[in-house]
Amino acid sequence: MADWRAPLMSAVCYQDPKAALAWLEKAFGFEVSMLIEDAEGGLAHSEMRFGDAVVMIGNEWSADHKSPKSIGGKNTQTVHIQITTDVDAHCERARAAGAEILMEPATQFYGDRTYRCRDPEGHIWTVAQTVQAVTREQAEEVSGLKITGWV
Repeated sequence: MADWRAPLMSAVCYQDPKAALAWLEKAFGFEVSMLIEDAEGGLAHSEMRFGDAVVMIGNEWSADHKSPKSIGGKNTQTVHIQITTDVDAHCERARAAGAEILMEPATQFYGDRTYRCRDPEGHIWTVAQTVQAVTREQAEEVSGLKITGWV
């Protein structure tokens, strides 16, 4: 059997994961690739694809696995989406779906144009599109930072 799983996946907890599935499709263009429901129609497990990337969307399932909505809006991680299409249009799509835009699209010193938003339950998402090729030396010169491991 071929391995159909992505090598790294985030799992994001929601109070209402079924609403999150619909919102992520509308706002970001994710597609449900797996949906497992229990006998009552409750969500047992789900996965969404965005190109080759996969994110698992699930319930709050323990005291340590909560939506930011349940813990005062706090986040211990954010999810990054790298796209190849118009990031400004993507931002407008997310805004129209109800995303709170935390950072408007802006071109970064490393050549990506990014925006940051908060979903209806408080998860923070960063979306980026590479818009210009930048060398490590150019990035260091513009930013004043020392960069190692530049690929």
